[in-house]
Amino acid sequence: MNDHESIHSAGQSQAKPRTRARAKAKITVRSSEAEPYDQSTSPALMEIRLNETFTGDPDGESAVRALQVLRDDRSASLVSVQRFRGKLGRRQGTFVLQGQEIVENGKIKATWFVVPGSGTGDLSGLRGEGGFEGDFGKGSDGTLDYWFD
Repeated sequence: MNDHESIHSAGQSQAKPRTRARAKAKITVRSSEAEPYDQSTSPALMEIRLNETFTGDPDGESAVRALQVLRDDRSASLVSVQRFRGKLGRRQGTFVLQGQEIVENGKIKATWFVVPGSGTGDLSGLRGEGGFEGDFGKGSDGTLDYWFD
């Protein structure tokens, strides 16, 4: 082992493991608007605006903007960004989630992650990843595995 490797190894052994927690919430869509921005050919490109309520942990509200590729069979692919406002665990603040969603047969399945550096208030330093599943445009069950830097 050379000096660089021994210093690197020593630094890793000194690091504290991050404590992770899992949060679960019911996500309810309070309002939804979809507007096409390019229907020149199939598939259609849509912009979707949602307002959601999270009940559980996290507990709060979120404004969502998504871009959707809507195919003729009504299946879709989306990318989304949303700012959550409320509580996560015992901490209050905001954070941004970035997501990727697939819709098939009226069901949505998604993965998301906390955008690094987006946490405010007691949620500063928040990191995490998770996802949700449910009925598209109606509501879903979400999870977020999270930790703090």
